[in-house]
Amino acid sequence: MEKNIFDFTEVGNYVAAAEFLCEKEIPEIVSVFACLDADTLLPLCHEMDIPVLAEVFLLLPREKQREITDGLHHDKLRLLLNELDPEDVVPLIEDSPVESAVKLADTDALTILLRKRAFPVVKPLLAEMNEVDIARIFGEMTPEETLVLFRLLPKDLAADTFVEMDPDAQEALLSRLSNVELHGVMEELFVDDVVDIVEEMPANVVKRMLAQSDPETRAYVNEILRYPKDSAGSIMTVEFVCLLPDMTVEDSYEKIRATAIDKETIYTCYVVDKGKKLIGIVTAKDLLLSPKDKKVEDIMETNLVYAHTTDDREDAVRLLTEYGFLAIPVVDDEMRLVGIVTVDDAIDVLQEENTEDITKMAAVKPSDRPYLKTSVFGIWRNRLPWLLVLMISATFTGLILNTYEGKLALISTVLFACVPMIMDTGGNAGSQASVTVIRALALNELSTRDVLRVLWKELRVSFLLGASLAIACFGKLMLIDNLLFGFSGYTPFTCAVVSLSLMCTVTIAKVVGCLLPLLAKKVKLDPAVVASPFITTIVDALSLILYCALAVALLG
Repeated sequence: MEKNIFDFTEVGNYVAAAEFLCEKEIPEIVSVFACLDADTLLPLCHEMDIPVLAEVFLLLPREKQREITDGLHHDKLRLLLNELDPEDVVPLIEDSPVESAVKLADTDALTILLRKRAFPVVKPLLAEMNEVDIARIFGEMTPEETLVLFRLLPKDLAADTFVEMDPDAQEALLSRLSNVELHGVMEELFVDDVVDIVEEMPANVVKRMLAQSDPETRAYVNEILRYPKDSAGSIMTVEFVCLLPDMTVEDSYEKIRATAIDKETIYTCYVVDKGKKLIGIVTAKDLLLSPKDKKVEDIMETNLVYAHTTDDREDAVRLLTEYGFLAIPVVDDEMRLVGIVTVDDAIDVLQEENTEDITKMAAVKPSDRPYLKTSVFGIWRNRLPWLLVLMISATFTGLILNTYEGKLALISTVLFACVPMIMDTGGNAGSQASVTVIRALALNELSTRDVLRVLWKELRVSFLLGASLAIACFGKLMLIDNLLFGFSGYTPFTCAVVSLSLMCTVTIAKVVGCLLPLLAKKVKLDPAVVASPFITTIVDALSLILYCALAVALLG
């Protein structure tokens, strides 16, 4: 069997080799694996079925197991570990070097080690892990287990991990930390992270947090909290590097070395005068490539892009992403530099804004809590208002149908049968136009001044779409409904009227769908509010009036 495997692997056909092996008994596969070197074993493992690989893995010597876990890609290794019992993984973690063991450490394995009180094994593992991974593991543990593991973390890693934890886990941990431990965490946190945490915590927890902070941090936190919630000032950090224009490059190096440990970013330095007014920026690259005796004012960039503290945070983030900066300065009304917005804060804002827009477009009140952590009552409360509004607005559709019911019934039952198709197609067409325009507004590709250009474009698009759908509708009614299913009343003229109504409905829907978001933007409303459900309700009413009027006029 080994010869067959080598025949496959010598030509690089690891898929065929894996399929051949998976048909054999587990002991036979183990014997083959024991003979393979790492260059052949690892590509073969990547092609093996995970359940089979897991059974073979357990029977291999410890050296071979470590060879596989060290060489497998992250995704494949996660799948393998999911197939294994954590009790079988723990001995491998205990016997492996830290750099190998850290790849195997997950929530279940760390819980077992914790219960075994194997702290000498767990502590170096945690020290090598990323704070995001540790926070994810903490989220799956009990508060008591989280507290024990948190105390094993190095001071700086503990603070970074605390920032990445969700608010409920943060609150549970804060209630269990001593004042000394909390003071240590607060010392390591950046001010903008403290602000984010403070905004999520209840008043009693906030009071305790601020009591364990130094006076300077408390002053900065209070200053940032005074800004409006959705302003650039509310998401900025006050920890940045400031340089003076008459400093030399060498002086700048010394300033950065002395203060960098407390700054969130040092890649962009901000040049201010003695009154703290922003006059330029200089990057670390500029400093590295300049002579040591060069003045900062000679190499700084004076064509500045900045945000004001009261600007909408979404506008500040848009500037940052548009220009590709790692950070953007924030100034007050007197052009004094008061903070910066960094790219990590921008990503958080974009994620929140996109989530908010999606929920509004689906007629759901936005929530700042994850879905699984939101109570049933909370979800009910977020969804009910819009559903009530849309239900009440949909009564107009019923009134229209009641008005024309007698006339349509006298003309043809076909007309009633086509009502759902007309309304659904109109709603879908309107949603397409609205989503496209809302997206363009969000990316700053459109403004309210472009209303005529948008309208002209959508009119042409709606004509092409409406004509295409009308032809398809006529063929469907005549061929499928009339000939195939034998439904009566589908005369060519009746089908033509329905198709014409469909074409007009698509045109109206496109016009409404593109104009409403622009109108909302003009009156300072969020365009997402007038998205799919709201537009669908308006289009349903207009298309139904048009359809009924055409049917009565042309067929009555």
